[in-house]
Amino acid sequence: MIKGVHLSLLIGDVVATAAPAEVVEALTSVQVTVSAGQRSGFQLTLAAGRASIISSRLLPMGFFDPPRRVILVATINGRAEVLIDGVITRHEISASNDPGQSTITITGEDLSVLMDMIDFSGIPYPAMPFEPRALLCIAKYAAFGIIPKVIPSVLIAVENPLTRIRLHQGTDYEYLRSMAEQVGYVFYIEPGPVPGMNFAYWGPEIKFGIPQPALTVSSDAHSNVDSMSFSFNGIAKKLFILYVQVPATPPTSFPIPLPDITPLNPPLGPKIPIPLRTEFLARPPVRDPGNTEPDPPTIPPRRGSVSMPPLQQVLLAMAKASRSADVITGSGQLNVLRYGRTLKARELVAVRGAGITYDGFYCVKSVTHNLKRGEYKQSFSLSRNANLPFVPVVPV
Repeated sequence: MIKGVHLSLLIGDVVATAAPAEVVEALTSVQVTVSAGQRSGFQLTLAAGRASIISSRLLPMGFFDPPRRVILVATINGRAEVLIDGVITRHEISASNDPGQSTITITGEDLSVLMDMIDFSGIPYPAMPFEPRALLCIAKYAAFGIIPKVIPSVLIAVENPLTRIRLHQGTDYEYLRSMAEQVGYVFYIEPGPVPGMNFAYWGPEIKFGIPQPALTVSSDAHSNVDSMSFSFNGIAKKLFILYVQVPATPPTSFPIPLPDITPLNPPLGPKIPIPLRTEFLARPPVRDPGNTEPDPPTIPPRRGSVSMPPLQQVLLAMAKASRSADVITGSGQLNVLRYGRTLKARELVAVRGAGITYDGFYCVKSVTHNLKRGEYKQSFSLSRNANLPFVPVVPV
């Protein structure tokens, strides 16, 4: 498709194989979006005249019908990377009177959409903490090459099956995300490292590790970014205060201010913004001295806040505080050939040339791959929880 870049398209049912040459030649554009906290998606646009094999044979045969599996692999300078492994959710036909202008647009999402189709409510999980339940949910999809990557939580809660048995609620995808939220975790499908293999990650949102090559702007010939902009929302950061109830006679509660800087969410700069707003996650009932009955809570308890064990409340609240701390954001567009590789979401990247205030390390929140014949660009969004770089020189 582009000199130095080779795009491979695989389509199939459970096992995807190389697409017919006519389909590959008909590709006019490819878009893949990967975003933290959301399901990844893709969109393929194909030229489809009335006499083409796509319109006359493949489309009537159901070649592009949901839920056909699609794998996109980009090879850049000999290095292969799986952009997405998903299934088709719909296709659209745009007919035109002008010769060669009719197109078929194929839209799909990653393999987690398969986990969101059947309601398994009612399946019992006796004496099982979150981790075995997550493994059982993911194991159903082993035929699609999905390998579980489940990180144990510090919250180990094994309930007595004689008093209570936990039941599956909703689809597997809904239940996995629900369990992740209860301990401040995330759940998503990560494709690769080879076509047909995927990791189902259930664990904490990690914001540290080896950074990707630097994004360089305003550096003449050394720039590898077409454009980049930054913003600082100073009032978005909140100080979260959690009231934890302690069983006693009478019941008592005490406030815990929650830090947004944790080992999993370290500061990405030395200048950490001060929270200007406060949010109480749950307040205790206020008792009127002249009344024997307690007044209603001043703030209604959030879902699962008061009934949860104190440790679970703290874990959930700290995850919320960490997400609120990312008040510095950036966005831009880069040319993949100049960058030398693709920029990955959910990882760190360095920024150079933006000035002392905004240079340094960022978390990549989302990337959108845009491929056309002769062009491969990425749009991206970044975030971090502090200003200024830790070191005067950011590594390339």
